[in-house]
Amino acid sequence: MKRILVVEDNPDLAFGLRTNLEFEGYDVTLAGDGPAGLMRARNTAPDLMILDLMLPGMDGYQVLRTLREEGFPKPVLLLTARGEEADKVRGFRLGADDYVTKPFGVMELLARVEALMRRVGNTPQVHAVGAAERFGDVEVDPATRVVRRAGEVVALTPKELDLLLALIRRRGAVVSRLELQREVWGHRGAVVTRTVDTHVAELRRKLEHDPAAPRHILTARKAGYRFQP
Repeated sequence: MKRILVVEDNPDLAFGLRTNLEFEGYDVTLAGDGPAGLMRARNTAPDLMILDLMLPGMDGYQVLRTLREEGFPKPVLLLTARGEEADKVRGFRLGADDYVTKPFGVMELLARVEALMRRVGNTPQVHAVGAAERFGDVEVDPATRVVRRAGEVVALTPKELDLLLALIRRRGAVVSRLELQREVWGHRGAVVTRTVDTHVAELRRKLEHDPAAPRHILTARKAGYRFQP
């Protein structure tokens, strides 16, 4: 049985999430504040964490940053009442895998959880990419999941690396946002979100010499993205 840790300070919402997730067959643990969530994540090793950003004691950003710095490898789904793009970007930079903005529908959240759970325990689908790939001064080693730029290790989040490998595999072919959502995030729906765009922007910021005029991670107007070695 897959284990989920829900860190949410609203007891009614936490109870509702627990009830619905348990109905779907998950083993659910609750934490009501940031320090408790951090402790339970360390002690229970959940397969997925649902993490509210606005928490007492320690906010969700601090919890996420601490866990990722400690090597916590499992997916983290953020719950946020904020709609600002900057808040979502900050979450992704710290290692979040997906987010749901409050208020949200239960079916939407369950779909996001299901998509992330499908990837738990699976090796990212690198398939044909075996040897290290190089472009510009960047080297990507799919086997070790290490990326270096000018010899220095670049800290990519798991989803950023999965996205980069998905683009590299196309060998210059255009791939749509929807296709990337399905492959990298496991989304089954047909609704395109800004998640892919946000992660692409982060990849450019970390790997391109001029993120505003990228040479390798290119936009295909009204179609998606493509990779240029």
